[in-house]
Amino acid sequence: MSARREEILKELGLWPVWRLRSGAGASPQEEGAAAPSNAAPASAPSPPAKAPALQEVPLPLDDRRAAIARMDWRELKAAVASCTACPLHKGRTKTVFGVGDEQADWLFVGEGPGADEDRQGEPFVGQAGKLLDNMLAAIGLKRGENVYIANVIKCRPPGNRNPEPFEAGQCEPYLHRQIDLIRPRLIVALGKVAVQNLLARDASIASLRGRLHQYRDIPLIVTYHPAYLLRNLPDKAKAWVDLCFAVDAMKRLQSGENFPISS
Repeated sequence: MSARREEILKELGLWPVWRLRSGAGASPQEEGAAAPSNAAPASAPSPPAKAPALQEVPLPLDDRRAAIARMDWRELKAAVASCTACPLHKGRTKTVFGVGDEQADWLFVGEGPGADEDRQGEPFVGQAGKLLDNMLAAIGLKRGENVYIANVIKCRPPGNRNPEPFEAGQCEPYLHRQIDLIRPRLIVALGKVAVQNLLARDASIASLRGRLHQYRDIPLIVTYHPAYLLRNLPDKAKAWVDLCFAVDAMKRLQSGENFPISS
């Protein structure tokens, strides 16, 4: 080995290359010196300690947000499918990315997957999904045709509980990127969890209905989640009023008419 290469290895802390670096008081054997000829045979070396398993450490949220904001559809779907940024990934069967027309005018955003969605990997496929499909049909829409459906979170919370703020925060960049890629004309927020995350407001659905709100310059209206309507049948009439309001808003938006936005 050349003297120059030896100097470089020493500068990098890699010399001598055949031993682990030790403290200043290393023995001659540790320094690579030959053992005396009359020394007792060295005992067999102990097997090396097993290295601990590597654990995936999520990027800080700001770094993740910046990386996700640059993704295309293919990259975004792959990132969601492999996501381990919050504890919900441990109990999922499938991630629930979203479904529909990726250039839709209409975007419906719910809360999170239930048991049926977790099994199938598609949002709103249980009883609440059937009701949502009927709600869409009532205003002349159909899943997948100028309609995209997504959720605030992509993994099912245990027992279908509401997502914790940390869980929603880790999933938020995915939904934001979906919205940026779709660029819908109108967002319909289904239920309080969707409203809280899209509008950053902790207000009741009743107090927010009947007005046009805004998410990143995109008009947004608020209505009840289909799962809530299944438990509170009288409020279906209120949801119908909200859908009619949404249709009127869409017509005005498509015609270029100014529409007052609620603060």
